[in-house]
Amino acid sequence: MFKQDSEKPRKHGRARGGARGRIRWVACLVLLVCALGLAACQGTTGGGAGGGGGAGTGGAGQAGHRPVVVATIFAPFDFARQVAGANADVHMLLPPGSDSHSYEPTPADIRLIQTADIFIYVGGDSDTWVEGILASIDTSKMQVIRLIDCVPLLNEDESVAIESGDGLIGGLSATPELDEHVWTSPLNAKLIVQAINASLDEADPAEATAYDANATAYCAQLDELDAGFRDVIDHAQRRTLIFADRFPFRYLAAEYGLTCHAAYPGCSDAAEPSARTVAELIDLVRSNGAPVVFSTELSNGKMAQTICAETGATSMTLYSGHTVSRDDFAAGATYLSQMWENVATLKIALN
Repeated sequence: MFKQDSEKPRKHGRARGGARGRIRWVACLVLLVCALGLAACQGTTGGGAGGGGGAGTGGAGQAGHRPVVVATIFAPFDFARQVAGANADVHMLLPPGSDSHSYEPTPADIRLIQTADIFIYVGGDSDTWVEGILASIDTSKMQVIRLIDCVPLLNEDESVAIESGDGLIGGLSATPELDEHVWTSPLNAKLIVQAINASLDEADPAEATAYDANATAYCAQLDELDAGFRDVIDHAQRRTLIFADRFPFRYLAAEYGLTCHAAYPGCSDAAEPSARTVAELIDLVRSNGAPVVFSTELSNGKMAQTICAETGATSMTLYSGHTVSRDDFAAGATYLSQMWENVATLKIALN
């Protein structure tokens, strides 16, 4: 059974700015939940998309208990539901269309986290609000998976960006930021799937054989996806991509040897590009003969459209798997379906 939290509107503010304010907000919210006596409530979300079978924290291993898995964002949510199959209740905390970089949790979100037998989040600067929640609740009987603990890590490659994360043209941060978008490499996705598989086996030993079979089959599909990317790139006429947007594809680019240029680094809080940034991207499109300018999912695409109007290039979307639109979610989008779209898009962009 797969569920999402209610589709409440979220604020879309700065990616890293205001982190301390969000931590204070989370701490106050947790105290409020506890003060109202809601900590023991069942796993229902604010919008009524019910939790898993009346499960509460620490229920794993009890007879008849279905494990409850809560993942903050789309990619690990999809990995978990592929491994769980019909044997666990899997929830996506952030509603489709939400941005985790500016996310502010509600009391219902905290109650849902408290019901989890397995809680999955990314880790890193963008998830300071998660750390605040976990530090404020009892997690002694909860398995917690941080994606950044599952894979070899890379720093954000700010050299690809025209503007730094602080909006400075050509500037590099004094301290490189960790790139958190680890799942964009299919081989990293396999490592994350294997970690989820192990946690489900521990939480629900009676169904371990089913979880193992599901994980094995899904990892085989990830291997096929990896082969699809390699085939396209091995036969490509060019290996340069241009993004009129943030750049959340550090791990994808590193895995397949792609050269990338972008307006901003991975989790930049910059809102509007400077005229110089747009001009430099236009020059890069022309000098590279790039047929495509990329935006990420849920971007308004205005910068890409401006650049394409000047250069004759085509604007296309490359999916990071960080989030998913409401329409795509309702239509059954998966990590694999989005990444196979990326394979098809790269075949156009690199030829």
